[in-house]
Formats: sequence, C-alpha cells, structure tokens
Amino acid sequence: MAGSSQLVKELREKTGAGILDCQKALTENGNDVEKAIDYLRQRGLATAAQKAGRETNQGLIHSYIHMGGKIGVLIEVNCETDFVARNEEFKSFVNDLALQIAAAKPSFVKREDVPSDVADKEKSIYEGQAKEMGKPPAAWPKIVEGKLEKFYQENCLLEQSFIKDPAVTIKDLLAQKVAKIGENMNIRRFTRYQLGEA
Repeated sequence: MAGSSQLVKELREKTGAGILDCQKALTENGNDVEKAIDYLRQRGLATAAQKAGRETNQGLIHSYIHMGGKIGVLIEVNCETDFVARNEEFKSFVNDLALQIAAAKPSFVKREDVPSDVADKEKSIYEGQAKEMGKPPAAWPKIVEGKLEKFYQENCLLEQSFIKDPAVTIKDLLAQKVAKIGENMNIRRFTRYQLGEA
C-alpha cells in the first residue's frame, strides 16, 4: 500500500490531478506513472473546455530579467488552487510565458484587450495601403481583414506562435496545460520593460 500511495503522490506532483483521478489512472495503467500521465492528459483534453468557466483566484506573479538586464517581464497567471500554483509544471509554464513575452514583444493578452481606437487606426492604415497599391475598393475589406488578423497574431500573446514550438499557439499551449494539470488557468496580465523604451 505504501508503494501505491507514493505513486499517487508522485503522479499528483507531476500532473496536479486529484487523488481519486490519480488512483484510477494508476489502476487503469498497471501503476505505470508515465502511462498514467498520458491517461490523465487524454481525459483532461476532453474536459479542458468544461474547466473554462471555473474561478481562477490563485496563481503566480513571476518576474523574468533577460541576460544583461536589458529586458524584464512581470506576468500574472491565475489557476484554481494554491496546490497547482506551487506545481513545477505550472511554474515552468509561467516561465515559458515570460520568455515568450521577452522575445516576441506582445502588447496585449488577447484580441479582446485591443482598444477599439487602436484597431480602428490599424484598419485605417491598412485601407490606405490597399488604396496606395491600386487595389479596387471592393477588395479593400478583405485586405484590411487579412492584415488585421496578422496584427492580432503579432500583438496578442494568446495568438502568437510559441517560440519553443512555432507549430503551437500560446492559446493551444494554455489549453494543453489546462488539460494536463486539470485546472482552469488564465493569463491575467503582463508588463514588458525594455531598457530605454518609453
């Protein structure tokens, strides 16, 4: 029994899943921790969307200073429980987000955070560009829409490609972590400092 409770503890530390879920995962997978992690991830992927409405009032505020002290990031990521906030997987995820912000320079967490005046200004610029290129007025809305989409992908953290795996967006990475850890998570806010920038 001591061995199996030790395995449950190990699985909880690695995944943040509940005790009963960990016991079931280990039972279903012959006490193989790696297979149990995969089992929990598969189960979690199916329920990640259900977790989206749950309260996230725990978490971490994390700071990252780039080598040489020229770039700094302060980020707040929320989760449901203090247990997960102390989990190494969660801490590593928050650190990856700080690295992403330092490297990719997003201005907003998600597209809904972009003020309407900023979006309107971008649309106006793109329409002017379409006009300068000599495109017919009927084509302008499609051109503006495409360029605005690219603006969101470059400036909104959740829409950016992950620097460590460009095939995955930050939004997808967040969903994977929610599924693996088993709790809702929310990237609340961040600030990026660059030496000499206003």
